[in-house]
Amino acid sequence: MPVVRDLRVLLRLGNFRRLLAVRLLSQAADGVFQVALATYVVFSPEKQTSPGAIASAMAVLLLPYSLVGPFAGVLLDRWQRRQVFLYGNLLRALLAGCTAVLLVASVPDWLFYIAALSVTAVNRFVLAGLSAALPHVVDDERLVVANSLSPTAGTLAATVGGGLAFVVRLTVADSDAAVVLLGAALYLCGALTSLLMSRELLGPGEPSRGRPRLRTALSSSARGLADGVRHLAERRSAAGALAAMTVMRFCYGALTVMVLMLCRYAWTEREADGLALLGLTVAISGAGFFAAAVLTPWAVGRLGTYGWMALCAGAAAILEPALGLAFAPTPILAAAFILGLITQGAKIATDTVVQTAVDDDFRGRVFSLYDVLFNVAFVGAAGVAALMLPQDGRSVPLVATVAVLYLGVAAALTYRAR
Repeated sequence: MPVVRDLRVLLRLGNFRRLLAVRLLSQAADGVFQVALATYVVFSPEKQTSPGAIASAMAVLLLPYSLVGPFAGVLLDRWQRRQVFLYGNLLRALLAGCTAVLLVASVPDWLFYIAALSVTAVNRFVLAGLSAALPHVVDDERLVVANSLSPTAGTLAATVGGGLAFVVRLTVADSDAAVVLLGAALYLCGALTSLLMSRELLGPGEPSRGRPRLRTALSSSARGLADGVRHLAERRSAAGALAAMTVMRFCYGALTVMVLMLCRYAWTEREADGLALLGLTVAISGAGFFAAAVLTPWAVGRLGTYGWMALCAGAAAILEPALGLAFAPTPILAAAFILGLITQGAKIATDTVVQTAVDDDFRGRVFSLYDVLFNVAFVGAAGVAALMLPQDGRSVPLVATVAVLYLGVAAALTYRAR
C-alpha cells in the first residue's frame, strides 16, 4: 500500500522520528494530566458535579491561555523551536509537581486551578511549535502522510496516557496527586528527548533575527498577530478549513460534556464505575483516531481535502443522532469511535491545508490562532451544553443541534470542494 510505503520512508528519517518522540511523550503527559483534572473535577466523591461546573472548569483552564496563543505564535516565529520543546517541558514538569503538592495539601479549588492553568498554558507553545516544525523534517510530497502519523500519533499518545492515568487511579493509587506526578515524569522525558535534535533544525528560518528580549517580543505581539490574521485572510483555503474545523470542534466539545454527565450520573451509581466507563469511552475514541491516521491519506488522495472533510461532517450529521439519541452505553461507545475518526480525519486535512498554504514565517502565528479557535469553540460548547443538559446528561435538543451544525459544515465544504 502507498500509505504503508510512505510511513516506512518517514520513519527512516531520523529527525522526524526524534520530533515524533517529543510529541508522543509530551502529549502522553497531557493525557495523564487531563485525566487527573477530570477525575478531580467530575468524579471526586465529595463534589456534586453539574454541567455548569464542568463548563466553569473548562473556562478557567482553557480561556485564559487562549489569550496566550497569539503571543505564543509571535514568539514561536522568533525563538528556536527546539528550545521551546526543551524548556517548555521542563517547566511543565516542575509546575505539575507543584500541582500534585497542592492536591495533597487539599488547598481551595481556585488555587488548584491557578496551578493547573500554569501547566496547560505552556501547551500553547509546545503544540503550536510541533505543528510549525513538522515541515522542517519532511518534504512537501509526504506532508499529508506526516500529518496523518504525527498529530494522530500524538492524540493516540494522549489517549494512552489518559488510559494509564485511569489504571493508576483505579488500581495502583486512589490519588489524583499520584497521577499528576506520573504526568510530570513524562514531561521531563519529553524535555530530555528534545536534546537529540540540534538547536537550529526546526526553525524559524531566519536565525539572524535571533531571540528577542521578552519586552521587545511582547510589544510587537499585536502587530505580529495582525500580520498573521492578514496573511491567513489572503490564504482562503486555509481560512475555510479552519472555520469548518472550529465548528466541528464545537460539536465535539458539546458531546464531550454530555458523555461526562452520562458517565457520572446516568449509567452508573458508583463514581469508580463511571470513571472506568469514561476510560473505556476515551480508549474507543482513540481507536477512531488511529483509524483516521490510516484512512485519511487514501481518502484525501481520492476525494481531495475539502471532499474528505465534507464526507466526515456529513457522516457525523447522520450517525451522531442515530446513535446518540438512545443515550445508552453501547450506541454512545460506537459513536465515540466514529466521532474520533471523523474529528481526527478532518483535523489531519486542516493541518495539511494550513501547513501548505501558510508561509513558514507565519506558521507559528497561524497555528497559535488555530489553537485559540479550538479552545474558544470547546469552551463555548461547554457553556451551551451547560444550558441545555439536565443533570443526567440526556438532552434531545443538544443532540439535534449538533447534528444540524455538522450538516451545515458538510454543505459548506461540499460547495467549497466544487
